[in-house]
Amino acid sequence: MIVPMVESVGYEGCDIDEFVADLARRDIDVLVDVRLNAVSRRRGFSKTALSIALDAAGIEYRHLRALGNPKDNRAAFSGDDVETGRAVYRGLLGTPAAVAEMAQLADLAEASHVAVMCFERDEQHCHRKVLIDELLSVRTG
Repeated sequence: MIVPMVESVGYEGCDIDEFVADLARRDIDVLVDVRLNAVSRRRGFSKTALSIALDAAGIEYRHLRALGNPKDNRAAFSGDDVETGRAVYRGLLGTPAAVAEMAQLADLAEASHVAVMCFERDEQHCHRKVLIDELLSVRTG
């Protein structure tokens, strides 16, 4: 069994050039966007602009929308109820769309060095932590 090469990245506090340069330094092959909606008020981080910036650096972009955290579950991750938010998100990973996209993510991570991206800098306060833990437990367990 191959252990996936997957990292967690958030763009909070970054500009697009700094963000892409950091991914290039880490030798990331594919950036997987796990925001429900790939839009941002931060310049350069909406789907099209981000894809163009990544392509210029030789990094593939994928948006796996079904792995996004719904708006009504986001407050738990920024407050004192992170475990509740994680539990709700884990339940969402069982939906057919999320199962299919988790399989895509696993396949990408077995073949490439992948970074899973959302906004939050600290993965402890983001659904990426749950997502990556689930991915690793399925692939290594």
